[in-house]
Amino acid sequence: MRFLLRFCLLFVFSTAAALAQAPGGQLPFELKLIGPNIWAAIDDAKGDAGANAGFVVGDDGVAVIDTFENEAAANALLAQIQSFTHLPVKFVVNTHYHVDHVAGNRVFAQKGAVIVGHHSVRAWIHTENLKFFGDNITPGQKAMVANLLAPEVTYDTGVTLFLGSRRIEVTYMQGHTGGDSVVSIPDAGVIFCGDLFWHKTLPNLIDATTSDWLTTLAQFTDQPRDYTTNSGLPRAQIFVPGHGDVGNMNDVQDFQDYLTWLRGAVQKAQAAGKQGDALVATVMPGLKQKFGAWAFFDDFSRPNILDMGAELSGTKRVPSPEKK
Repeated sequence: MRFLLRFCLLFVFSTAAALAQAPGGQLPFELKLIGPNIWAAIDDAKGDAGANAGFVVGDDGVAVIDTFENEAAANALLAQIQSFTHLPVKFVVNTHYHVDHVAGNRVFAQKGAVIVGHHSVRAWIHTENLKFFGDNITPGQKAMVANLLAPEVTYDTGVTLFLGSRRIEVTYMQGHTGGDSVVSIPDAGVIFCGDLFWHKTLPNLIDATTSDWLTTLAQFTDQPRDYTTNSGLPRAQIFVPGHGDVGNMNDVQDFQDYLTWLRGAVQKAQAAGKQGDALVATVMPGLKQKFGAWAFFDDFSRPNILDMGAELSGTKRVPSPEKK
């Protein structure tokens, strides 16, 4: 059984990625078959989908992981799913509340899917998402956030979903927002990490607590390099990030190394009395030398330094968990 599963995974990686065409042009994502009836939907180079997503086909239905930052991309994903199978989409899992991962929820709910997420996603989806539009947020943007469909089923530590005999483990893990989940398909050694893993891409640290995040990542990188069929989280060898291409354990380690390096560099600069622009000026040269080729460097390098500085100095605002 293990040999057959390994052969299947080797086969899917040796074939070309399935870059499908929508009726009106190219899709806003690239579909990649990453395991038996498991697809990753990787945002295109222009960011038309806003983030990554994916789906898993089981015996009696489909589970979708995240729904992009707009309904057009979600509709395109739904159309692709329907081209592969006539089975219904039973579940949608939101890995966290950020708008680029949840804006297409309603597309799937209108087809009968149940939206599942950590209770913090439901608590924050209509409030915390407003900050991403800045002080000059428009009435239309406020209405868009208000119209986001929140999870209808929530959990504290995790939930197990079944698509017939296929088991999907959803597990709450801390770091990126304080309310993140990963989605594991144990029979295939695949984990959809949401934004707990960014593949050669600088992350958004606006809500992050990197001390918790590094603990979470260690649960992936400290595991044995092999995986056991039907084992639970985190035994895996295929990791789907929230942003960037599909990766392996070495790629997760590289991301872990990024957060470790940034914490150390900022801490050293703060010990020398650097704050604000002086902190950025001190840390930026080393950051660019080591990670300047990563995606989103121009967007997130300065905010990453400042957010890390605020975290380490105890002045950072992070979303407050809902009391239950």
